[in-house]
Amino acid sequence: MTDISATDAARRFADLLDAVEDGEHFTIVRRGKAVAQLEPVRRGRGAHAKALFERHRIDREWASEVSRAREVLETEERP
Repeated sequence: MTDISATDAARRFADLLDAVEDGEHFTIVRRGKAVAQLEPVRRGRGAHAKALFERHRIDREWASEVSRAREVLETEERP
């Protein structure tokens, strides 16, 4: 994956998109920190997700853990 500054990414955005269409990946860096990744969209029909679910057993405790987590979380009201 190639690093590119945010400034250069802004200046060369169309060229970056062309490169991404060709399969390249970029890490966009601002003030020395990686802030984003630009990469091709992965397209699929769910076969990968289905295979993942088939490889792993159902976690029967998960639903109760989610319920317990919801009980202790506070909802933030937004305008």
